[in-house]
Amino acid sequence: MTNSMATSTYRSRAGHVSTGPLASYLLRLMSIKQTNLCLSADVETSAELLDLAEDCGDHICILKTHCDIVTDWSDRTARALREIARRKWFVIFEDRKFADIGETVQKQYTSGVHCIASWAEITNAHILPGPAIVTALHKAADATIAKYNTGVHTDISSDAPRRKPGEEDDDDDDDDYQEPTRKNSSALVTPPIHGDDEDKRLGIKPLDRKQSVVSISTSIWQRHESISPRPEPDFQPDEAFSLDKITLLARLGEPPFLRSLLLLAEMSSEGHLMTPEYSQKCVEIARQNRDFVMGFIAQRSLNSEPQDNFLTMTPGCQLPPPGQEGQKLGDNLGQQYNTPRKLILEQGCDVIIVGRGIVRSDNRATEAARYREEGWRAYEERVGSVRQG
Repeated sequence: MTNSMATSTYRSRAGHVSTGPLASYLLRLMSIKQTNLCLSADVETSAELLDLAEDCGDHICILKTHCDIVTDWSDRTARALREIARRKWFVIFEDRKFADIGETVQKQYTSGVHCIASWAEITNAHILPGPAIVTALHKAADATIAKYNTGVHTDISSDAPRRKPGEEDDDDDDDDYQEPTRKNSSALVTPPIHGDDEDKRLGIKPLDRKQSVVSISTSIWQRHESISPRPEPDFQPDEAFSLDKITLLARLGEPPFLRSLLLLAEMSSEGHLMTPEYSQKCVEIARQNRDFVMGFIAQRSLNSEPQDNFLTMTPGCQLPPPGQEGQKLGDNLGQQYNTPRKLILEQGCDVIIVGRGIVRSDNRATEAARYREEGWRAYEERVGSVRQG
């Protein structure tokens, strides 16, 4: 914690010149909901995932997914998850950990069964392949955003030749003819040259059917929505504490349809190979890509220069059971746990990532609330305030 962001509130950091629109939205959301908790939803079915989001959504700012371990993942799962996210006010982070050449990660990000870029605001990557992985993912994100903001609609109508006054036509289909309102391109359609039994079976008209013109009209429209959180021109600092949370969230609105990346700079597993030099390289690459890189997965804040305002999201957080405070926690697979207080207050992290401590609890909502309260208490102590950030 060597720069001023360590003691700045989430709300003030949201307005910093170096903060991108999606990070700004997230920081404001954290401030309003008073939570710096990310829930790691490491479950294996869509039903479990959606139930977990419903149970704990009110207490979190981010839901972290592993869509590739959900055995019945589908587009329906993604749509349902996004609906809960909008209703419960959190953003989605797909913990994909990309680590391949550019063209491959672009396909992994936008294609296949999961189509991650279409529904997850945040994802992450290793820099093992070099800085080009960030560039590749950024281009794929931009393409996804452009596709979302552009729609194509095509109308097709039939224009039969007009009859002269008094001319009779025994083709009942022509009675429904209406003049097309738009014609951007036309194709001449002629009836079959030969009529036979197959023609009759398919309902094809006999040879005396008149030629008709099919008009194809294509409209391309562009969505022009804000790519940043709603402005707050009438917002006064003291007002944040007099207005209720629902009003403030309504002012904030839905997240902008943007995408951001986290770089894996450190891990919480024992014996990991991410050296200090590797972590520093992550920081350098992030500084070169501030418009796409939101921050890091790390065990401590990596902000050191005045313009650094990267978010640090930290896994390996767990509270000991009541009565066992101070006990060192871990599992038999090399995972080491830290408390919210140590990560937020002492290490300067911004978001605690909690998985098993909540997912395996008998009452997940109650346990999520306990982590939220502990994380927020540590944040308030860090910024020297007992008021909302």
